[in-house]
Amino acid sequence: MELRKVGLKVTHPRLQILRLLESTERKHLTADEIYRQLNEQGDEIGLATVYRVLSQFEQACLVRKHMFDDGSGRPLQACYELHDGEHHDHMVCIETGDVVEFVDPEIEKRQKEIAHKHGYEIVEHSLVIYVKPLKK
Repeated sequence: MELRKVGLKVTHPRLQILRLLESTERKHLTADEIYRQLNEQGDEIGLATVYRVLSQFEQACLVRKHMFDDGSGRPLQACYELHDGEHHDHMVCIETGDVVEFVDPEIEKRQKEIAHKHGYEIVEHSLVIYVKPLKK
């Protein structure tokens, strides 16, 4: 992704945060996790700067901010993922906090049907399913 294309000046913190988000295996990171990983790789970028850059990225539609909770309504920290323009839904494990992305055409179809049945058209939506591991 190009920072200039979304109207952002290329700065060291912005570039490093974007590179980290593009290269990480975990797609959903908190600002604290981003801050720690940057510092572990030798980038001395302050936590306030990480939050500020993430906010700028969110406004520029480079990232999506999610406020998942632990299934009981108590909010966890916000987490961020690169916004690739593709829709997907999430499952959040209430025991581990793991986030799983998924796409299911049947669920998408049913949501549209339900909205239509009630006289609406879906403009945007977010589906989060809170799960726990199966007992063995």
